[in-house]
Amino acid sequence: MLFSSDGASPTGDPLGDSPERAQLRAQLRRLLAEESPPDHVRALDESGAFDRPLHARLGELGVMSIGGPAELGGTGDVRDQVVVVEELAAGPTSMAAFAILQYMAIQVLASFASDPQRSVLRDLLQARVIVSFCMSEPDGGTDVARAMKTRAARDGEGWRIRGQKTWITAATIADHLLVLARTSDWERTPVDGVTMFMLPADSPGIERRDIPTFGLHAVPTCEVHFDDVYAPAESIVGTVGRGFRNTFGTLNRERLNAAAATIGGGRAALAWAVAYAKEREAFERPIGAFQSIQHALVDAALALEGARSFVVRAAEVEAAGGEADTLSTLAKLAASQAATRATQDAMNVLAGLGFSREVPVQRWFRDIRLWTFAPASDEMCRNFLGERWLGLPRSY
Repeated sequence: MLFSSDGASPTGDPLGDSPERAQLRAQLRRLLAEESPPDHVRALDESGAFDRPLHARLGELGVMSIGGPAELGGTGDVRDQVVVVEELAAGPTSMAAFAILQYMAIQVLASFASDPQRSVLRDLLQARVIVSFCMSEPDGGTDVARAMKTRAARDGEGWRIRGQKTWITAATIADHLLVLARTSDWERTPVDGVTMFMLPADSPGIERRDIPTFGLHAVPTCEVHFDDVYAPAESIVGTVGRGFRNTFGTLNRERLNAAAATIGGGRAALAWAVAYAKEREAFERPIGAFQSIQHALVDAALALEGARSFVVRAAEVEAAGGEADTLSTLAKLAASQAATRATQDAMNVLAGLGFSREVPVQRWFRDIRLWTFAPASDEMCRNFLGERWLGLPRSY
């Protein structure tokens, strides 16, 4: 058996963990059992409330410092991050989405923050602050650099930012915002001429609101307006005009962590379906004895394990300093496809029971849909792989 009803592999070792990562996984499971049991997760999903106590406990465990500079208290690398994200997604999935965001912010600030800005990074690693990443806009997600209308104009030594960002994770609960704004027109490539600013989230002229969403209710998805917001020169992260390039290094990591999240949610939903198929009877035998159900569950498990192998390979390559862009894209695409199938099959097996909000399978069914179009849509992943992996002509 690959899965048990708590969403975990019976071996406790679904990623072929090293002893250190097996210990990290075990610590996370104990913490989540104490701080985030199913009824608690359901209550937060129903109320749309962010779990600040769990965030603080994750900070105490050192989970939020993974990938940060050692001199600021950081530890571990992307191989540890995917373990964390998968385990969170198998329980409080919204916290997995939040962790992916924080790991992105850590990676950017670790590479480009000025000395004064590194104090924010230190607090981020200790889970004392929340940083939100403001990139997508109403007219641009996949092609946001070309479509970007948020602009920053010179104002003395500083800048004035005007524009709108949307589909921004955690902006209404954030202490700081990383904001991408166009500071000059582009000539050769749209990624140039964009600058990154780090601003206090309560800066005058910033207006934030939550957007009601289909899933991931316990972390806000937001719209942010910038109305003549003053950004001092020291708020610039990195170099003027190269802010979008600051994000390039996060793309592999974000795809890998998104893949881990979808695997976690798919794994947990499948575990529920397997447990239910053993107990639910029809025609005087468990429904798990019927080939149609057995085959669906086996195929879903096979797809999830195949996707996990891509995650493991890509994480190892990135941790070793290699190029993992193709592997991470394969991982993200395989994982989103596998988890979508797994959660759909789990809903089918549970039938009417799965339709109840008292059972978490419907939440995983909703939550993992985010990663079919984020951080890159499955279609864009196929375009990338067609060009970079198969050598086909560019399609966009």
